[in-house]
Amino acid sequence: MNKLLIIAAAALATCFQLSAEPRLVELQGKSPLVTIRLVFTTGAASDPADKPGVAALTAQMLGNGGTKTLTYKQITDALYPMAASISAYSDKEMTTFVGQTHIDNLEKFYALMRDAVLDPGWRSEDFTRVRDDQVNAIRVSLRGNNDEELAKEELYNAIYTGHPYGHEDLGTVAALQKMTVADLEAFHKQHYTQANLIIGLAGGYPAGFAARVKKDFAALPQGAADRFELPQPQAPAHNQAILIEKDTRSVAWSFGFPIALKRGDPDFAALLVAQSWFGQHRESGGRLYNRMREVRGLNYGDYAYIEYFPNGMFQFEPDPNLARHQQIFQIWIRPVEPPNALFALRLAMFELDRLVKSGIPAADFEKTRSFLSKYVNILTKTKSAELGYAIDSNYYGMPEYNAWLKAALAKLTVEDVNRAVRKYLHADKLQIVGVAKDAQAIKAALSSAAATPTHYNSAKPQEIMDEDKTVDVWPTGLKPEDTKIVPVGSVFEN
Repeated sequence: MNKLLIIAAAALATCFQLSAEPRLVELQGKSPLVTIRLVFTTGAASDPADKPGVAALTAQMLGNGGTKTLTYKQITDALYPMAASISAYSDKEMTTFVGQTHIDNLEKFYALMRDAVLDPGWRSEDFTRVRDDQVNAIRVSLRGNNDEELAKEELYNAIYTGHPYGHEDLGTVAALQKMTVADLEAFHKQHYTQANLIIGLAGGYPAGFAARVKKDFAALPQGAADRFELPQPQAPAHNQAILIEKDTRSVAWSFGFPIALKRGDPDFAALLVAQSWFGQHRESGGRLYNRMREVRGLNYGDYAYIEYFPNGMFQFEPDPNLARHQQIFQIWIRPVEPPNALFALRLAMFELDRLVKSGIPAADFEKTRSFLSKYVNILTKTKSAELGYAIDSNYYGMPEYNAWLKAALAKLTVEDVNRAVRKYLHADKLQIVGVAKDAQAIKAALSSAAATPTHYNSAKPQEIMDEDKTVDVWPTGLKPEDTKIVPVGSVFEN
């Protein structure tokens, strides 16, 4: 049975269904650069249970394969003189194709992008290539070379076990190796429908172009919008940990829990202020960054999130069109030297506990609110990003994000923020994931009451040394049976 058809826990389910025809989002202007975003409201949450990864593989086959009339090489050769490309990516509820070109090349570029989605070639050589790329993305890029993203992705899988979100978007190696071109064609036929399509256009495209695009994509079957029934995942009854055993020189931690909050909800702006104050991504002003990196020099950075943000080590701003109707609160501890790994985890848990109990200081509220009011402009600094956020707002059924957030922030008080903290956050019932060598020793230390002090290369203020005595023995809430060790080679394999 398709995992979308979840009947259990209906009282806790988030259920939504979109309209039965394509939607059009336009940001017409005078720019000679034209951006096209084709977003299908389908993704890994629509993968059949026995074919995890088929949505992502279908997207890559369309974005990086040939059409019925042109080979992949012919397409790349045609795009090269235009200095243009077509990129594809897929998440839980959205699959996106995005391209940008100069108005002088619009007709040629659009024809290539249109045919890639409407008339794929389904050639066996393209399939083998993109499938091998996806397998290597799991085995080499994720498991082999990126401990940080590995921990973050496994955290989501652990939290969403038994849920439509409960597998890696890329799928599993075993499932990918069994897939055929026919599987991709079947997914395309069922889910690439008018009902699932949002067409986004931005820039100085000519009059009548939008209507022509909409008419062209009426060639897709009308179909029905993917219907999602998402039971609200529950935090574990008490702290749980997964240790991914890997021969690596550092320890990467991520931990968190589900939150019943998404973009556009009344409390979203309030919790966003708390998250930003606590751990704004790749910024030095967050509480976690200050206490863990600046004061103690434990690692490169420490951040918190209330929305999915993949590839964070490569980006300063998140990509649009990763909209999800369910999110988690997550803390990302960038790799720590093994002697300081347990202390770093305990310090992050200690700081989360302080946030939940004390909230954010009134003195920092206005500064954080002001920062976010400006930061939202950075999120939409390009037309492509602005278009992506406009599509997300259409999907969430909310006003334009930039204006909506600024208006919501303007009305907030520090009491609103701390009320949201108490409502949505907690410092127990955590799902913890670590990537480390010597996992058995770490497991024993996690469940021990023995202190795990840090080791500094230089003297620290007495206030820090005094606080460290508390952090050294901060309870992890883990018993030996609460921590599972898995070899890295088994993660996303079967």
